[in-house]
Amino acid sequence: MMMTNFTGEHTWLQIQHELSLRNLIEGSEYQEELKYDFNIRGELRHLDTNESFVFNYYKNAHEQNHKRYQVLGHLITQYVYELLERVCMLQKVYIPTDATEDEPRSFFFMSENALASSSSLIVLLQDHGVFRAGQWGQRIIISEGLGHGTQIPFIKMALQNHGGVVVLNPNDNFVDLKTEKERLSFSTSQEALTSTQSTWWVPKRGSSSPEEHTTYVWDHFISKSAAKNVAFIAHGYGGLVFVDLLVQRKGEVMNKVFSVAFIDSTHNVPHQTRSDPQIQEWIQKYCREWVSNSKPLDKAVGSVMKLNCPTVSAGTEKYGLAPSCCLHSMFKYLKSTLKAKTATASRQSPVATRSRTSKK
Repeated sequence: MMMTNFTGEHTWLQIQHELSLRNLIEGSEYQEELKYDFNIRGELRHLDTNESFVFNYYKNAHEQNHKRYQVLGHLITQYVYELLERVCMLQKVYIPTDATEDEPRSFFFMSENALASSSSLIVLLQDHGVFRAGQWGQRIIISEGLGHGTQIPFIKMALQNHGGVVVLNPNDNFVDLKTEKERLSFSTSQEALTSTQSTWWVPKRGSSSPEEHTTYVWDHFISKSAAKNVAFIAHGYGGLVFVDLLVQRKGEVMNKVFSVAFIDSTHNVPHQTRSDPQIQEWIQKYCREWVSNSKPLDKAVGSVMKLNCPTVSAGTEKYGLAPSCCLHSMFKYLKSTLKAKTATASRQSPVATRSRTSKK
């Protein structure tokens, strides 16, 4: 994928000399073991050999290699955070809003005036895992590059076509009191669940789970925004989280959200909605899902009788590549659904008549 596909006018490349992964690595204890940076195409390459990332750096030392991989993942997370703020010009918003000075906090990102503008708003909701805001998948960033693994292409397109964007951070759930640093969740999601039992891992109020994080941001920000038309793009477990929000805030979500684009979602309509016919009808009408499949992009997949929403192919069989492969199709879908909703609202609204006003 060429960089121009998702960076507009090469904005982030213009500040590459001052904002780079290499700068972060040089400040760590792994300067020699991680001689990598992203090239002009957004691919992670070794500075000397130009080769892709190699996991087995140490011979016969899996634990050591895994630790090195974890450190790289953490540095990539910090790098993507910087890209969100300095390239996409998003604002970092800390939550909970009423946190005390010493209380652990989480955060998410949103564009300037996202809540004040009446234009449509796009919300990005990622899968469950070690990665944080701005990433669809860390492994894909390492193996395929920033264009496929980060949410930057989606953010750019959302800002260009809809005006506002909110980037959730659903996997930032705990802090490590022992080190007094934010928890670097290098474990698998299952290990993360186990580790919460430790007295050292303290949940962040309002963000102790992806579901709680999303509901908190909805209640305190999105639901109060001036935007009458909100759309979600939800990947993997993020789809389950959205359906949970829909069930918990049924009236609000149905009124404000005009469309949802699922990507390989793990939601379960009958189970989560408790067979609520109104919610099930809404999902069928206002949602579409793209799934990893061998069929060409946008070709129908699965049974039309399935109790869900229309499902089409993402144009790839690789789970991690699904978001980037169906990027343009999803925004085309969101554009058409917004246009349809606007037209319907226009037909249903009463014709405005000029009211008499008394002269002052």
